[in-house]
Amino acid sequence: MSKSALKVMTIAATGSGRGRIRRSAPILAVALAASLTGCANFHRDSITVGAIPDDYRTNHPIVIAEKNQKIDLPVGAGDRGMTGAQRDTLLGFLDGYDKSAAPSLTIAIPRGAANEVAALVAGRDFARLAVAAGVRRDRIVMTSYQSAVPEASAPVRVAFVAVRAQSDRCGRWPEDLLQTSENRHYADFGCSYQNNLAAQMANPNDLLGPRKQADIDAENRGAVIDLYRARGISNEFLGNSEVTY
Repeated sequence: MSKSALKVMTIAATGSGRGRIRRSAPILAVALAASLTGCANFHRDSITVGAIPDDYRTNHPIVIAEKNQKIDLPVGAGDRGMTGAQRDTLLGFLDGYDKSAAPSLTIAIPRGAANEVAALVAGRDFARLAVAAGVRRDRIVMTSYQSAVPEASAPVRVAFVAVRAQSDRCGRWPEDLLQTSENRHYADFGCSYQNNLAAQMANPNDLLGPRKQADIDAENRGAVIDLYRARGISNEFLGNSEVTY
């Protein structure tokens, strides 16, 4: 309730005679109505504004879901097995393979392509390299796919399914950026940041909660503390430091 309404009530309560109270009654009623109307409008506006999501983390949330990881390794028709470049590329791709989860690793050989024979030999070398890299032999699936152009060489496709942190696709512009009367973020605001953050997550489960702490190595901790105490503070540090001990 406003101060003016309280003032009217005080005058009405302390005034002399009934006529004074009757004349103050209409003023009191108007002041009370105005105060209640202002409170109602404030409550309504706060609910309306608070219901509008204006946080890029809400507009572009990072979710954890299965995602198909795949790579196409080109194979020449004249190749006779896996090349050094293919080996390095495949090893880099297998760095993202979770050996504890052990998903199926699919190696698809093109069928009906100009390099079908060379791709089959290279695909077998890819399988042996995957086993050497830690992929279980029973989790490797050799398959084939039909080449779209028989006269051309088709790549060998290696793929596996992994749990990854990901966000929605960027590039949504449903409204004109000049329409800023509501002073809100535009639809694509924060999308690139969320996608970059999701791509940097080595372990997506870290977004779900903290990991269990490992056991403390008391012996190693004691050795580190003893080494720190025995080393002390070097003269070089004391000479260059602005802190006086």
